[in-house]
Amino acid sequence: MVVDALVDFGVDRVFCVPGESYLEVLDALYDHGNAIQLINARHEGGAAFMAEAEGKLTGRPGVCLVTRGPGACNASIAVHTAFQDSTPMVLLVGQVSRDWMGREAFQEVDFHAMFGPVAKRVLQVERTEETLAVMARAFDEATSGRPGPVVVVLPEDTLRERAVASPMTPAEVKESEPEPGDMESLCRILFDADRPMMVLGGGGWDDMSRADMAAFAEANDLPVCCSFRRMDLFDNDHSCYAGELGIGPNPKLVERMKEADLIIAVGARLGEMTSQGYSLLDGARAQSNLVHIHADPGELGRVFTPSLGIASGMSAFAKAARGLGSISNGRWKAWRESARRDYEESQLAPDCDDDLDLYRVMQTLRDRIGDHGIVTTDAGNFSGWPQRFLRFGGKRRLLGATSGSMGYGVPAAVAAKLRHPERLVVCCVGDGGFMMTGNEVATAVHYGVAPIILVFENGMYGTIRMHQERAHPGRVIGTELRNPDFAELAKASGAHGETVTRTADFAPAFDRAVASGKASVIALRTNPDRITTRTTLSAIRAAAEQSNGAKGS
Repeated sequence: MVVDALVDFGVDRVFCVPGESYLEVLDALYDHGNAIQLINARHEGGAAFMAEAEGKLTGRPGVCLVTRGPGACNASIAVHTAFQDSTPMVLLVGQVSRDWMGREAFQEVDFHAMFGPVAKRVLQVERTEETLAVMARAFDEATSGRPGPVVVVLPEDTLRERAVASPMTPAEVKESEPEPGDMESLCRILFDADRPMMVLGGGGWDDMSRADMAAFAEANDLPVCCSFRRMDLFDNDHSCYAGELGIGPNPKLVERMKEADLIIAVGARLGEMTSQGYSLLDGARAQSNLVHIHADPGELGRVFTPSLGIASGMSAFAKAARGLGSISNGRWKAWRESARRDYEESQLAPDCDDDLDLYRVMQTLRDRIGDHGIVTTDAGNFSGWPQRFLRFGGKRRLLGATSGSMGYGVPAAVAAKLRHPERLVVCCVGDGGFMMTGNEVATAVHYGVAPIILVFENGMYGTIRMHQERAHPGRVIGTELRNPDFAELAKASGAHGETVTRTADFAPAFDRAVASGKASVIALRTNPDRITTRTTLSAIRAAAEQSNGAKGS
């Protein structure tokens, strides 16, 4: 029944680490080998990250199977990622038999208590005949309203029982639509604005909704920025694009957002990163300067109370916005052009005399990715380079964990290449993040897919070291890394591996990786002092020491 439901719901790939608590599901998958591909990863965290990336790419729930206890705990980080990223996902967890529950049986965990705060819903099969109904509810919950992860707990004894169950028809997920009065109110508010800005973010987008929002912005000369790691929602080459509101954004964009007399937030939750620590708006300003559109009515007013809240799915709102046509009559052209100039200036090369110039590496990569390339990024300061200097939009996609979870990049790249073997997939990951889930390179080799993984190697947990130097300059502890030879590690897994230390060597190394037809790892030996795209560790330490000295005096 579990596997029949997966087939009925159109699932064609499932990620897992096998476990004895759900052997019967594995056995049922054996009978459906032509319909569902089973990918057994090297770690439950990697398998669940793959499912999360699948959900991002397809808009349908990515599915992961893990065993009870340790398996579920390992997968929980990806459930949290899917929750904060509004990604549809279904995690199927084997559990101890029902008559053993509550006695701390071997590897038993109370999954309602464990996953309750980080999943959209936790469901458990209580009676075997309800299995199909539970599965149907899980897929409906994962995709309705604000998408998110649903955990389905499968007690081991139910998987071995026989039962008669009525066939279940997958529920048709109906997207909420804006009320006509909402769009009329939006027109009035927008017409009265002198300095409007639009912010795109969240989940639930598709190619058509992206195109509709671009048409609406273009018709009205609206400057558009994107929330943290959502830059692919709007074509970065478009004249309306103004940049990303994430970690270390363009300071001019932050100031422009504070100057704006109207912010139209579409899909974004306006969380900590996007709101720059909740500093872009305050309560009074939000009530007069914010229009918030979100699929979940519960998100409207949760962070900031808007002057107008519209509960709508992204596709429905984008279509309705496009239908509004031009409201501005050209009044915001100069404002939009100024915002675009700020973005273009932020794309200029920073001063650098390093042997390996990461700006030029990004320029080379940008030329080679193509319009249909997919870039996955891990967490860390290194990610500022692809996020600032690569451009996204159209068919070029970015997959990154807005939860800031390390270890996401490599599994996401494997999942992306499995889903789109014809597209170039590039992963950008730090040495710390690679050591967390780099073992999934072996999974890529196992299934014959060829993502290209760029390891930004500076011998430290860079983000934490940066904060460490700011708070406790010169007192370095716990943030240094001693790495293996990543290129040789890749070769030992059957992948292609190279190490690059000079700018001129990157392009030929990348081309060799593509030509190899294998999963590839290119270690980029970077200057450890070059901690972000805008500053160095030396400068951060000097500023902190000066500040501490001033306080001491």
